[in-house]
Amino acid sequence: MPAIMTMLADHAARQLLDFNQKLDINLLDNVVNCLYHGEGAQQRMAQEVLTHLKEHPDAWTRVDTILEFSQNMNTKYYGLQILENVIKTRWKILPRNQCEGIKKYVVGLIIKTSSDPTCVEKEKVYIGKLNMILVQILKQEWPKHWPTFISDIVGASRTSESLCQNNMVILKLLSEEVFDFSSGQITQVKAKHLKDRQVYLMCNEFSQIFQLCQFVMENSQNAPLVHATLETLLRFLNWIPLGYIFETKLISTLIYKFLNVPMFRNVSLKCLTEIAGVSVSQYEEQFVTLFTLTMMQLKQMLPLNTNIRLAYSNGKDDEQNFIQNLSLFLCTFLKEHGLLIEKRLNLRETLMEASSLALHYMLLVSEVEETEIFKICLEYWNHLAAELYRESPFSTSASPLLSGSQHFDVPPRRQLYLPVLSKVRLLMVSRMAKPEEVLVVENDQGEVVREFMKDTDSINLYKNMRETLVYLTHLDYADTERIMTEKLHNQVNGTEWSWKNLNTLCWAIGSISGAMHEEDEKRFLVTVIKDLLGLCEQKRGKDNKAIIASNIMYIVGQYPRFLRAHWKFLKTVVNKLFEFMHETHDGVQDMACDTFIKIAQKCRRHFVQVQVGEVMPFIDEILNNINTIICDLQPQQVHTFYEAVGYMIGAQTDQTVQEHLIEKYMLLPNQVWDSIIQQATKNVDILKDPETVKQLGSILKTNVRACKAVGHPFVIQLGRIYLDMLNVYKCLSENISAAIQANGEMVTKQPLIRSMRTVKRETLKLISGWVSRSNDPQMVAENFVPPLLDAVLIDYQRNVPAAREPEVLSTMAIIVNKLGGHITAEIPQIFDAVFECTLNMINKDFEEYPEHRTNFFLLLQAVNSHCFPAFLAIPPAQFKLVLDSIIWAFKHTMRNVADTGLQILYTLLQNVAQEETAAQSFYQTYFCDILQHIFSVVTDTSHTAGLTMHASILAYMFNLVEEGKISTPLNPGNPVNNQMFIQEYVANLLKSAFPHLQDAQVKLFVTGLFSLNQDIPAFKEHLRDFLVQIKEFAGEDTSDLFLEERETALRQAQEEKHKLQMSVPGILNPHEIPEEMCD
Repeated sequence: MPAIMTMLADHAARQLLDFNQKLDINLLDNVVNCLYHGEGAQQRMAQEVLTHLKEHPDAWTRVDTILEFSQNMNTKYYGLQILENVIKTRWKILPRNQCEGIKKYVVGLIIKTSSDPTCVEKEKVYIGKLNMILVQILKQEWPKHWPTFISDIVGASRTSESLCQNNMVILKLLSEEVFDFSSGQITQVKAKHLKDRQVYLMCNEFSQIFQLCQFVMENSQNAPLVHATLETLLRFLNWIPLGYIFETKLISTLIYKFLNVPMFRNVSLKCLTEIAGVSVSQYEEQFVTLFTLTMMQLKQMLPLNTNIRLAYSNGKDDEQNFIQNLSLFLCTFLKEHGLLIEKRLNLRETLMEASSLALHYMLLVSEVEETEIFKICLEYWNHLAAELYRESPFSTSASPLLSGSQHFDVPPRRQLYLPVLSKVRLLMVSRMAKPEEVLVVENDQGEVVREFMKDTDSINLYKNMRETLVYLTHLDYADTERIMTEKLHNQVNGTEWSWKNLNTLCWAIGSISGAMHEEDEKRFLVTVIKDLLGLCEQKRGKDNKAIIASNIMYIVGQYPRFLRAHWKFLKTVVNKLFEFMHETHDGVQDMACDTFIKIAQKCRRHFVQVQVGEVMPFIDEILNNINTIICDLQPQQVHTFYEAVGYMIGAQTDQTVQEHLIEKYMLLPNQVWDSIIQQATKNVDILKDPETVKQLGSILKTNVRACKAVGHPFVIQLGRIYLDMLNVYKCLSENISAAIQANGEMVTKQPLIRSMRTVKRETLKLISGWVSRSNDPQMVAENFVPPLLDAVLIDYQRNVPAAREPEVLSTMAIIVNKLGGHITAEIPQIFDAVFECTLNMINKDFEEYPEHRTNFFLLLQAVNSHCFPAFLAIPPAQFKLVLDSIIWAFKHTMRNVADTGLQILYTLLQNVAQEETAAQSFYQTYFCDILQHIFSVVTDTSHTAGLTMHASILAYMFNLVEEGKISTPLNPGNPVNNQMFIQEYVANLLKSAFPHLQDAQVKLFVTGLFSLNQDIPAFKEHLRDFLVQIKEFAGEDTSDLFLEERETALRQAQEEKHKLQMSVPGILNPHEIPEEMCD
């Protein structure tokens, strides 16, 4: 069967690709059907045949036959793809008469298809694709080869309504494609050229388009045509001359004629929003009119008593979109022109009414249960609150709403918004989003569970709401407190009790930490925690208690300032957390440990001092009862607990006391550790027992977390277990190697072997974690490094690749980064053991061993930055390997590896330049090679993210050549001036890689590499422009690549650079200084 398939595919391919015979439309239709409805091999064959045909340079000559005679819509789309492809990539090399022919054909086809209203509706997608193709042609042709296009399309539009409707779509696409051009697809100069084209259109031809739109809006009874016209107008509004907007009847037509018609209200409101976003001062009167008229019209459409929240949840798509568009209009107008409206409020009654209507609608829309709409409203409330706060950053302490007295102390703007701000506070408190720290949540089924996935959208919303509520609290904290206290009482008395209500309230309370005066905060918090603890006692059921507990923990974690100032309360809170650590409900223990660690970090010193009324520091109480506190926790929770206590111990400044604390703190893990080590001394096979190995892993994880918190002083504990730990490392390594030898590499997946590797990894993590926090490099280098290298290096080298720990490489990198020159002497030994064997693991492809890859290059980077002399001391063959591996790195598809590779190369080049003797032979051996490899990644589109570094490296290299820093000839076979040689070398390199480029383009590009090498941003743009040119097939006419403009810009850059050089004595060679300056 497969053989028959292949024969059929070959036959089809041969027939379809034979341009000497007529195209067999039925055969093409069959192949296209295979692609869309076939399966497996059949589908793949069809794909291959169609791809070959599409890539054939003459394929476009078949498009008219395909479009005219095919009965299959998919085949027609395929024909249009061929046409689009030729227009985008090969238009420049087609003879003019063929371009004109294609143009005429496409226009004729569009007119024919879109003149018939029934056809327009039936073949919507097909016409859409044709329109896109016409716009692609216009991007190449207009205005240079098609100066009459605008008058042609406007003229044609007056002949038929359905043709006019389609022409509106074409004009809309043109606006999107030509004037909202995307960065990176066109060259800088071409972008400027398109801007110029826009100005040309504005000045000369837009009036024709505008008159056509106006004519349709005033006279047409054809609803789809009017809608298409409004959509097109919407696309033009962000760039047309402002006179068309503000000095015509456009605004009043939109408001009076279209805003209240259901079919047009959405697009009309979008147009008004686009206009509202314009920021100019000369049309203030028109903005005020726009605002007043729109609000009065909206008052008719949306009566003030409308429940917008309910209307939205029951509304159809169109009605829901209207609410969203309304929020965008109000938010845009009030943010952009709110001050203008405020300044004129007293001048007109209607404006006062319009303003209060706008705020009323904003509040109603803010209540809609739709996150996207709420985010739009939130943006305005945040802007308003921030502005009012910055204007006078002090609070109206006694709430003006409550006091009823004259508000002399309230700034006038704030006075204006007082009633609104109070409602916004209530809104923020009732709708507060979930903070990151909360782990106990109610799921969609109404169950209380632990949340595992972070919801980033919700976290961002929380941050914005939090910021808004903080501003609002600064403006009037008494009002915020009143709202929160009332809502909390309603939780306690049951009138508003629900998990959701309690959560949002507590999240809001936690979010304003630091926004009140300390005294007010104290009074407020004591009430809150008392009420919540009472609620916890009062409510029955584990779920209820879990929700309340999570809220108590969240709030106390948010107020470290209060806890630091009130020891008794801090102690109560921590003891409550210890209670929660025995509560087995999902998520509660996790949250208790997370809150404990946050409090420990913020209040660490308070735990190591003897507080008033206490007989000993609280840390001693914790350490005395540590067993009882952690007995119900899971291993990872115990690790978090140990880290938290470590922060407290790290805060003890008396070294003797601190050492005593560390001994007591590590007592439990050390007892288990000692007992295992004792057993292993008698019988080493204990280290093959799964339970024992698991325990070792957990003890080391505890040490890792403890060390992270305590820092350098942890040396007393590390020293205690160090040599035993390295012996365990060696022993487990031998066990792993023996298992692999006996059972093959698959054994590394078994649980016991994985546990053994965990012990090795945690050992390395503990050592690297402590080294990175240590503060005595000499002591580390002399006492800790030698036994470490002895234990891990040979083991790494001897192991099979699958059993090598990537942490060995990261540990070495950390040691080199931390110890710098103290470790230079050990680099050859480290390199011998890890370099070549790791390189052989990662140089076969870009995917295997991702961790080894990343860490290998981090180690190279560390040595390059801190121990560069060690590179010069290694044998040439090994140095070549180092350079090859750097080149391999920056060609990587893994972004982090490629970035590290570029960084290493850049530093290496700079380091080499400092070593005068080594530099010249380095340049002679490697300079051209590096250049070639860098160009290969620069021109590879999958590496565009590294463009800034590419530019920095190339600019540096070209600068070395230009400034004569490379004295040795780069081409010893034919020693010419290095600059001339490199110019020629790069030009030939590029011409052989991109034969379709013109000599003029290449020459210009290479000149720029020299002229711009001291201005990295300009150099980078120069590279980017060249990349765009590579993408375009350039034929005979290169004027469209704007060579002249580029040449002028380069000449100016060269002159500027020369002027700069002349202003610094000694920079220029005396022979280059003009005569008149020599006197």
